[in-house]
Amino acid sequence: MYSHGSESLIKQAREIQESELQKFYNRLGKLLQGKELSHETIDSLQRLLLILSATKYTRVLPPELQKRFISLLSSPAEQLQVLSSAVLRETLPPSGQEVNYNQENISQLNTHAASLLLSQAGSRPDLTSLCAQLLRGLEGRQSEGSAHSLTHTLPIINTILMHSPESLTEDHVTLLSKKFVDWLRYASITQGGGASSGGFFTGPRSRQPVPIAELDGTVSGDFFTVLCVGQGFTDDQWMNVYSFSLLRHWLLTYHSVSNGNSTSDTAHRLQLSLSLSHSHSFSNDDRSEVDGSVVSMVSATSSSSRLLPPKERLREKAFQYCQRLIEQSDRKANKRIDTDLQKACLVEAVCILDCVCEEDASLVFRTFPCIKALFGRLSSDLSYARVLLPIAQFYLHHGETAAVDCESVWSLVFGRLPAELFNDHFLAHELLRFLRLNLESLQLRVPQYTRSFPNLLKFLAWDSPATVDDFVDLLPSLVTTGTAVELLHTLLDLPCLSATLVLQLRSACLPISDTAGRPLLSLDAFRSTSYRGLFLFLLRGEAGSGDTIDRLSTLHELLAEAADWPRVIHCAQTVPVLLHIFFNTATKVADDKLLAHLILVILERSGLLLNMPKYIQEIHRVFSSHLLRLCKLHPSLVVDQSHELLEFSGATANVYSKEEVYTHVVWVLGEYLSVSCDSRCSVRLITSCFETLEAVLFEITSSAPPPGAVCPAPRVITTLMSALAKLASRSHDLIPRVSLFFSKLKTATRGGSVPWCTNEEDLVAIVTRGEELWSLLKAPGVAQSVLTPPSHITTPQWHRDTNVAMPLQLRALTSLTHSQ
Repeated sequence: MYSHGSESLIKQAREIQESELQKFYNRLGKLLQGKELSHETIDSLQRLLLILSATKYTRVLPPELQKRFISLLSSPAEQLQVLSSAVLRETLPPSGQEVNYNQENISQLNTHAASLLLSQAGSRPDLTSLCAQLLRGLEGRQSEGSAHSLTHTLPIINTILMHSPESLTEDHVTLLSKKFVDWLRYASITQGGGASSGGFFTGPRSRQPVPIAELDGTVSGDFFTVLCVGQGFTDDQWMNVYSFSLLRHWLLTYHSVSNGNSTSDTAHRLQLSLSLSHSHSFSNDDRSEVDGSVVSMVSATSSSSRLLPPKERLREKAFQYCQRLIEQSDRKANKRIDTDLQKACLVEAVCILDCVCEEDASLVFRTFPCIKALFGRLSSDLSYARVLLPIAQFYLHHGETAAVDCESVWSLVFGRLPAELFNDHFLAHELLRFLRLNLESLQLRVPQYTRSFPNLLKFLAWDSPATVDDFVDLLPSLVTTGTAVELLHTLLDLPCLSATLVLQLRSACLPISDTAGRPLLSLDAFRSTSYRGLFLFLLRGEAGSGDTIDRLSTLHELLAEAADWPRVIHCAQTVPVLLHIFFNTATKVADDKLLAHLILVILERSGLLLNMPKYIQEIHRVFSSHLLRLCKLHPSLVVDQSHELLEFSGATANVYSKEEVYTHVVWVLGEYLSVSCDSRCSVRLITSCFETLEAVLFEITSSAPPPGAVCPAPRVITTLMSALAKLASRSHDLIPRVSLFFSKLKTATRGGSVPWCTNEEDLVAIVTRGEELWSLLKAPGVAQSVLTPPSHITTPQWHRDTNVAMPLQLRALTSLTHSQ
C-alpha cells in the first residue's frame, strides 16, 4: 500500500521516544516564536503531524505549544491554518485550552478553525453553546474586521443544522429567520469596491455610488439578488448571496430544532436574549426597515408583512426573492457564464418555491402562474432541461391543489428528455434521482410513468455502470400485468439498444470507419430504409406498440460487429441483475396467464439473443433458475404449457446450443408432469412426453455430435434418464421401454469409449446412474416414492405432528433426562 520510504517514516514516527518528542516540542516552540516562519518551521509542523497521526492513541501537547497552534489558526497564511488545524485535531487539549471563540474574537474565524470547532463539540450542549456564540457574532452592524467571519459562520450553522438540528433552539431559529430576511431582501443596491464614474480628477472624494446592474447591462430597478452584477460587492450583498445558497436547506430543516428549554443551555440563551434586546432584533419594528436600509420602490413590502411571525415573514421574503430571480432569468446575459448562473439560480428558485408552498398551501395559487409561464418559456429549449425537473417536481407536489393539467409536463419529462438527452450524464443522474425520490407519487398520479420504460432504459443502455443502481430501485415499479412481457423483451434487447444509440449519434456525424479503415456495416444498416423499422422500434419512446421484433435474428446479424463495443459489453453485464429483479417482482404481481406467457418468452428468447457468448450464458442461467421457481410455485403451468415445453425439449439441437435451459426444462417435465401436481395430467400426456424425451436421448447417445458442436454434457444425459424413470414410475406400461434402454446403454459402453462421451469418468457416472434407476424401476411402487416423494416427506415436520411417535419419544427422553 505504501512505498518503502513511506513505511520507514511511519515506523520512525511510531517508535519515537518520549524524551526525543519533548526535545522536538521545545525546538518547535522556539521556531514558532519567530516573527517570520521559515521553511524549517513548515517542515517541522509536517513532521509533528506525521508523528501525531501515525499512532492509534491521542497525545497531549504542552500548554504553551497548544496556545501557539491556536493562535496559528488565524494566521494569514492558509498553509499554517491547515497544519495547525490538523495538529489540533490529532491532540487532546488540556483542560481549559479548547479552541473557544467568543464575541470578541469571532472575527478571526475561518474555514479551518470552524471545522476544528465542530470536531471539538462532542455533545448537544456544546453545539448549542457554539450556536449561541456564533449567533451573537451576527448581531449589530458588522465592522470591516468581522464581516469576513460571517461567510464562515453561516456554513457552520448549516452544518450543525444538518447533523444535529436539535442543537438549535427556537430562539436561534427566530434570530436566523430574521437575519435571513435582512440579508435577502434589504441588501444595498449600490456597487461596492469603490466604483468610479471615471474622469481625470477621479479620486476617493469624487467617487459616487453606482447602482447595481442586471445581467444584460441595464441598471437594476429592484432589490439586490444573486443575479445582480457590479464592479464590486458590499458585505451585505455577499451575505445576500450566502443566504440564498443556504435558504432551501434552512427551510427544509428548521422544523427539527429543539423545542425544549434544557438546563445546560439556559445560561447561553439568557446571555443571547440580553444581547438581542440591545439590538432590538425581536421587536416588531425591524432594524432592517427603519435604520438606513434601501427599499426598492418597485417591490416595496407592505407594512402588514412586518407583523408576521419570523418564519412566515421569511417565507414571504423567500417567495419575493425567487419571483425576482425568475424575472431576471428572462434577461439575455452578456456573458455565457452568466447564462449558466441563470440556469443554476432558476433550479434553486423553483426548489425554494416548492418548499415554501409545502409549508403554506395558500402560496400555491400565487406561485403557479409564474411556474406555468416559466415552463411555457423553457419547454421548447432543452438546454434548460435541468431546470425543467424542479418544475416537474413542483407540478407533482401542487398540481392537484391548483387543479392544473400536467400532461405536457410529463410528456416532456418522460418523452423528449430521455429520448434526446440520454447521453447527458448530469441529466440522467438528476432525472433518475427525481424518479427515485417520488416513486410512490408517480405510480399513483402519473400513468405515463410505467409506459415510459423504453425511454427511461436508454439511460441504462447508454451508461450502465453509472445508472444500474438507480434501475435496481426503479425496475420493480415498472413491472405490471400490462407491461411485464414487453419489459422482459426490452431488457433482453438492452445490448441492441445500446448499440443503436451509438449508431444514432454516429449517423449524425461524418461517415465512421473502424480502426482498419473498413466501413461499419451496422451504421449502413441503420441509415438504410430497409431496416428503419427495426431500429425505430428499439428507439420507441413509449410501451404498447408491440412486445418484440418479428425479425430479431436479422437485427442481431446487423449488430454482430457491436458485440465487442465497450458500451455494449457494459450494458450486457447489467442485464442478468435486472432480470433477477424482474422475475422476483413478476411472481408477486402476475396471474397464471401472465406467468404462462413469461415461460413462453423464456423458451423463445433463449435462442434469440445478441451473439455475445458470455451474455448468452448468463441469460440462460437466469432463465433456468426462474423457470424452476415459476414451476415450483405454480406446478399447473407445466400442464398448461406442456405443448410448448415438449416442443422445446424435443428439439435435439437445443441439447447442444441451450444446454442450461434445456436441462431444466427436462427436469421440470419429469418433476411436475404428475397427477399429484395437476389432476389434468393424463396417461396420454405422460406417454407423449416420455416418447419425446426418449427419442432425444436415443439420438444423442447413438451418434456423434453434429459438426462444430461438443459432446452433450453428462448432466443433460442423466437428467433425461431421470425424467424418463420418473414418468415410467407413474405409468407402469413404460417401465419395460426405459429398462430396455438402460440395458442397451450398459451393453454399448462395455466396449470402451463412445462417440457421444469422450471422458471416461463421465461415462462411468452415466452408466452408474442408469443402473440405479433400472434397479429402482424393478419395484415400481418404491421407484415412485423415491423418484417423486410427496411433499410431507421432502419437508418433514415430525416434531410438530402429534400423529407420529417422534413427539412422544422426545417427551419421554425429556422426562428421563430432567430431574423431578
